[in-house]
Amino acid sequence: MADKVVPHFHNSHGVDAIHIGAKEFMCIGANPPMDHPHIFLDMGSEGSVVCPYCSTLYNHDPKLKSNQSQPEDCVWTPDAA
Repeated sequence: MADKVVPHFHNSHGVDAIHIGAKEFMCIGANPPMDHPHIFLDMGSEGSVVCPYCSTLYNHDPKLKSNQSQPEDCVWTPDAA
């Protein structure tokens, strides 16, 4: 069993940028059922990354916890399997 959950974020509202507390995360595009393939993104040493599917710009904000975002409602929690 995994010892940590990779945070998932979406851009259902079509905002220009989402600020998140994680540097490694999954982008799902929009909320299901309009989501794109859930892809793992890693900012590495950079402070931002663009999703290659939906072109959402994600900016790292160290003041946020890894499972937090601005806007706040861009966090998505997958259903338990």
